Amino acid sequence: MFYGLNKFVKNLLPKRLFYRGLLIVAIPIVVLQITITLVFFDSLWIKTNKGMTKALVSEIVTIIDIYNNESEYNKKIVTDLYNKNFSFSVRFLENEKLPHIKVERWFSPMDRTLRRELKPKINQYWFNTISYEEVVDLRIKFRDGVLQIFFPKERIQASSIRIFALWITLPAILMIAIAIIFLKNQTRPIIKLAEASERFGRGEDIEEFRPSGALEIRKAGLEFEKMRNRILRHLNQRSEMLSGISHDLRTPLTRIKLQLAMIKDNNLSKKLSEDVDEMQKMLNEYLQFTRTGAKDKTENFDLSELVKNIVSKYENPNIFIDFKKRIDFNGRKNLIQRCINNLIDNSMKYGEKTKITIVKKISNIDISIEDDGPGIPRSEYENVIKPFYKIDKSRSETKSSVGLGLSIASDIIKSHGGDINFSKSNLGGLRVIISLPV
Repeated sequence: MFYGLNKFVKNLLPKRLFYRGLLIVAIPIVVLQITITLVFFDSLWIKTNKGMTKALVSEIVTIIDIYNNESEYNKKIVTDLYNKNFSFSVRFLENEKLPHIKVERWFSPMDRTLRRELKPKINQYWFNTISYEEVVDLRIKFRDGVLQIFFPKERIQASSIRIFALWITLPAILMIAIAIIFLKNQTRPIIKLAEASERFGRGEDIEEFRPSGALEIRKAGLEFEKMRNRILRHLNQRSEMLSGISHDLRTPLTRIKLQLAMIKDNNLSKKLSEDVDEMQKMLNEYLQFTRTGAKDKTENFDLSELVKNIVSKYENPNIFIDFKKRIDFNGRKNLIQRCINNLIDNSMKYGEKTKITIVKKISNIDISIEDDGPGIPRSEYENVIKPFYKIDKSRSETKSSVGLGLSIASDIIKSHGGDINFSKSNLGGLRVIISLPV
């Protein structure tokens, strides 16, 4: 039960740090203001209004007693005194009846308090607090007529309520506004750090990151900058090492080719030359795999136009495309081109027909490349993207392949923040689905 309640509360809470911080600041302020308001209404405003209304009703009862016991002359004198000193307007309406229209407001504190004080002292009455802005119309059944009394609303309602509401509301709004400004300044460095981490994770070049904000956020930013420099240093060392290996291996391979050309046995020379070519192709493929994180510039380009250009270079009528409209994407164009080239080469190597589909969705772009080849078992989907992994059962072995085509494609897509998946193709072979974030 408590787990379900806890999960329900978590779903209601905002997910972003800014809004959570704002709740931490705003909720105590709102609760405090509500508490002060309730205390004020209960102990001050309602009790004050009740005392004022009780005193007013006592004066009205006094007027009724005077009308019952005094002469007309004395009634006139007392009525004039009430009109002069208490801002009352008292008059007797002969042969009148109390109105039947209900104008009392059940949820108004002023109407409720007046009704509670009148009920135990006066049997038949009617009052109206909404027809006039500053006065209350009170009518009391008296003998064969109605005693009509007009009195100011300020006699039963304290005027400080508006000032109190103003002083309660304005400081709360001011404090929440200040909290919003401070929270914005505190969350901005975190957002910048997250954006820099995301861009660096995609392999993009970012300028020198300058930590800012609170001490803890600055420390996290400094550690991120140190980590980024260590990774970049490691990548540079790897590239330099691989460049040296490439240079050192190409030189003896070239000498071997020259020596093979001097061998008189053509069959032996041909076999050895094929082995040397295979070694050189494997070396080039390995170097291409290590350069998938190359420092290519991010740019905005038409993805559909790029795929069309790639397909046109094959000049193969068995490659079909299923997209028409322009689809813009922001990424490293050369790497995306290399990825699609590898996948098309792979599908054409093991099948005869290839179909390419591009679909743009709300949050991502899906590129589907499928063929009619032998396919890959479902149990091998996670293994084929591993470097140097080859399947002997489902796809025919190729001596020149070292098992890096799908690994290169997977690294390129993941460096763009996307994902690559495999499934059964409608053509009978393998379907490779590339999902790139918009």
